[in-house]
Amino acid sequence: MQNRIGVAPPENRVGADNLLRIPIAERPNWRQRASEFGFHFHTMHGEPYWDESAYYQFSLEQVEKDLEDPTTELQHMCLEAVAEVVDSEPLLRRFQIPEAFWEPLKASWQARQPSLYSRLDLVYDGKTPAKLLENNADTPTSLYESGFWQWLWLEDNVDNGVLSRASDQFNSLQEKLVSRLGVIRDYYDTDDMHFSCCKDTTEDRGTVQYLQDCATEAGIANTFVYIEDMGIAETQSNQHVFTDLADNPIQTCFKLYPWEFMLREEFAEYLTKASTNWIEPIWKSVLSNKALLPLLWKMFPNHPNLLAAYFAEDVEKNNSLLNNNSKWVHKPLFSREGANIQVTENGQSVYQTDGPYGEEGMIIQAHHTLPSYSDNYTLIGSWLVGDEPAGISIREDKSPITQDLSRYLPHIIL
Repeated sequence: MQNRIGVAPPENRVGADNLLRIPIAERPNWRQRASEFGFHFHTMHGEPYWDESAYYQFSLEQVEKDLEDPTTELQHMCLEAVAEVVDSEPLLRRFQIPEAFWEPLKASWQARQPSLYSRLDLVYDGKTPAKLLENNADTPTSLYESGFWQWLWLEDNVDNGVLSRASDQFNSLQEKLVSRLGVIRDYYDTDDMHFSCCKDTTEDRGTVQYLQDCATEAGIANTFVYIEDMGIAETQSNQHVFTDLADNPIQTCFKLYPWEFMLREEFAEYLTKASTNWIEPIWKSVLSNKALLPLLWKMFPNHPNLLAAYFAEDVEKNNSLLNNNSKWVHKPLFSREGANIQVTENGQSVYQTDGPYGEEGMIIQAHHTLPSYSDNYTLIGSWLVGDEPAGISIREDKSPITQDLSRYLPHIIL
């Protein structure tokens, strides 16, 4: 008896009681198409990053009730936390915001300078409430493959009869990005934007190019400049302005470069003097900081979508805070891509990763094991454009800590 289109034989389906991880044949020409569409980082350092040998299948109820609704609620909670931080000197210090930027941060928040996008990293097994691991609110990547490439994968497999025509995807990223860039253009009253990232980062450049394409679709003229190539100029009225390589003033700029770096660079003093409007705005430096996690736990204790979290210095003063759990994850405030993470059990280190972070301070978060399918640990990224949920992405790794080279797999709703 033949199987239904898009449904693997039962013996090949993993996780049938919650999420389904279903093997599928790769599109025979996908690497050629990737080259045509500018997806140049599908393989990194000789290892596959994009992986279409399997996909994850969700029900509509799982997406709407277990992912989309909690994402909306978590975003509102995070914004409440920002309001707490900008008015609190002790919290600003705990978030390691340099004092020179306290007032600009508060002014940015009070002016409701518009954000573009964020990604919440969630642990979700298809049965129990999704748990927030962290908020990637400043420089999240994997945007192109989420908004465009996995949608193209779905269209190709439906058109080729490999997947059912009933297959859908939780993915409105591209249309929402185009619309949101229009909102930002109107807010800053500009018809031109610069886009920027660091040199020698193929993935970052691909992400920024995708955003430039979205800006073009929104009718916004745009120019690219590397962060390293920006300059500072003084105008005739003794004002300062950031400039590109052609000495054009940078009035509004999307930068795939973290605020915690910018606030400590040599040019940091000009951030408050120059008139450049930054995307993301400076108030998002609060959301992208791991200090957000213990603050959320304090503000919303025992919330079903949160994990217990504390500042490391508070635990040192009161070790009984950890008595409700034996396994904990230690994270630096500014850690990215799974760097400098340590897992402890009963006070003993059982796993850790290397990296350059940690001097800025640490938080400690209750350990919550990622679900495992075919010996792969699975993490879900839930995307927001502005404050609206806009789709999901899925990363897999043989390691229990998701890192920069963890593989990306597509998904469907059926």
